Amino acid sequence: MDRTEKREFVASLASVLADTSIVVVTQNAGLTVAEVTELRRRMRAAGATFKVAKNRLAARALDGTRFEGIAPLLKGPTALAWAADPVAVAKTAVEFARTNEKFTVLGGAIGGQTLDAAGVKALSELPSLEALRARLVGLLMAPATRIAGVLQAPGGQLARVLAAFARRDAAAAEDAAAA
Repeated sequence: MDRTEKREFVASLASVLADTSIVVVTQNAGLTVAEVTELRRRMRAAGATFKVAKNRLAARALDGTRFEGIAPLLKGPTALAWAADPVAVAKTAVEFARTNEKFTVLGGAIGGQTLDAAGVKALSELPSLEALRARLVGLLMAPATRIAGVLQAPGGQLARVLAAFARRDAAAAEDAAAA
């Protein structure tokens, strides 16, 4: 890379990091090309981006952003992962680290809050944004369903009472006709 390419890379990474909610720093010592490709595929499926970057250039891109607290983590063969959904990127990184001992999660930052590896792991155990939205919709729909059930119950009870009266009257009419 020449200087202009490096400047462009730093500027593009800084602009991307300005629009994201979380950055996870990982160490990927000894991963094969196939393993990195699999990790990138999983990250894309989760709506995240995984990028191997030179530590010096990544630290320059982090300067002046809310994620500059993770700059000390950039030592050795590191890579950055980021996404708009904080749980998705953390979940994907932690799951891949579980199945591959060459890949470790060093830490990250969500907003201005710096996280260590345990913090990223705890974040990965939360439900995803879509699951939380579905749960919220379910909570909002539950009272309406209960109200409909309560309103429907008196009508059903009235119908059962009327049916019982009709059966009683029919039985009385049959008894009178038989006698």
